[in-house]
Amino acid sequence: MLALVVFIVLVALLFDFFNGFHDAANSIATVVSTRVLTPLQAVVWAAFFNFVAAFGFGVSVATTVGRGVVHPEVIDQWVILAGLLGAIAWDVITWYWGLPTSSSHALIGGLAGAGITKAGFGSLVPAGLIKIGVFMVLAPLIGFGVGLLMMLLTLWTFRNAHPGRVDRLFRRLQLVSAGAYSLGHGTNDAQKTMGVIAVLLFSTGHLGPHFYVPFWVILSAHAAIGLGTLFGGWRIVRTMGMRITKLRPVGGFSAETAGAITLIGTAIGGIPVSTTHTISGSIMGVGSITRFSAVRWGVAGRIVVAWVFTIPAAGLVSALTWFLLHLAGA
Repeated sequence: MLALVVFIVLVALLFDFFNGFHDAANSIATVVSTRVLTPLQAVVWAAFFNFVAAFGFGVSVATTVGRGVVHPEVIDQWVILAGLLGAIAWDVITWYWGLPTSSSHALIGGLAGAGITKAGFGSLVPAGLIKIGVFMVLAPLIGFGVGLLMMLLTLWTFRNAHPGRVDRLFRRLQLVSAGAYSLGHGTNDAQKTMGVIAVLLFSTGHLGPHFYVPFWVILSAHAAIGLGTLFGGWRIVRTMGMRITKLRPVGGFSAETAGAITLIGTAIGGIPVSTTHTISGSIMGVGSITRFSAVRWGVAGRIVVAWVFTIPAAGLVSALTWFLLHLAGA
């Protein structure tokens, strides 16, 4: 049993690595597309703040994921393993296609699909899934709105300044906004893996009578997502940073700041939102200020379609994985 638990913990950390790898573009696309940093500099910058996030924002999202998707009494090591494998498979598929889908929703869909296969729809926690579903819609809208307002405020504040001076100023400020966004990305996404590992340890009797997230789990999850970001997902950078809309440093700053505000706020509230949805909405909000046609809505539409299919697709892969494990005598 202990060997199996250790193996599943390693699979969870592998998912966390893929999460960082897959979502690296979200953290660095704007700062790379505005040429403030080279891709290598950007991933190092983002990975550092992904890890630093371990020390400041609690574990509310981890608790929501660990206890708010599938009822704890239904969860066992096989449900968790099937959920993780389904999420990893969907991440790899969408990385190959260059689609910035949500690793977070892939994980939630994976856990839900495995739980349903084992114990039916009654295994799900309606309140937790409703909260996640509501913010699946709200996160990109909040990002869009905050990005639009940030861009309007910035343009109004610097309306009389020389364009060259504004560009130089925001090239420096974008380092701050990129770091802040990576903090939000790290704290929201790493906590989802923490929640999975913690509920695995709890369901197998390794945490005692009370659910909590051990500190070694926190550090491991942030280290894994930081390493994934360091390796980067270059296929998705082009979609996020260059194909949705063309950004200047002032736009990159506004989009990253909007994303950071949204992600850190929802992390404190214990809401597991998608970092991908959030930054995509922020970029669209910033791009729409120039002119509505500046946003390539065809590309945005492909991204939205991928978002819609993420939870059911990851759920189906996880359901099949659980069924195969069951047939194998697990």
